[in-house]
Amino acid sequence: MDFTIRAVRPEEHEEVGELTARAYLDDGHLTFGEDDDYLPVMRDVARRAAEAEVLVAVGDDGTLLGAVTFTAGGGEWADIAGPDEAEFRLLAVARAARGRGVGEALVRACVDRARALDGCVRLVLSTQDGMTTAHRIYRRLGFVRIPERDWTPVPDLSPLWAFSLDV
Repeated sequence: MDFTIRAVRPEEHEEVGELTARAYLDDGHLTFGEDDDYLPVMRDVARRAAEAEVLVAVGDDGTLLGAVTFTAGGGEWADIAGPDEAEFRLLAVARAARGRGVGEALVRACVDRARALDGCVRLVLSTQDGMTTAHRIYRRLGFVRIPERDWTPVPDLSPLWAFSLDV
């Protein structure tokens, strides 16, 4: 690997927020584009880092390549995780870094963190049905669909798909 996974640093918050926003916007994953209410949440990495764990993939040259937010169940950033679960969200990889294993490495780091949590039995996530590249990563790592936990955060939009991995 020509990159490292580590915790985000405060001086990287703005750049990670923009990397995340661009990944979702440029791939058409925000229904309302630049006017989407979720965009400010994505860009507020300082809040995410204070309330959860934000991991980044950093190239050997210092370039930020990707990011993900990890939290234990019951945490502020857990949408579907129960008390004995962990969850990750906002997985994003810069367009220029795609195809290098960055997304998979970030997911593996979340799996490792979930396995290290006392009492954690599973890692869960929510994803849009059109995020097929991410779905391939999840399935390759052993995640399975749990449709009974699909949910709709915004009325009248497609439900988010739930995936789970026993840890």
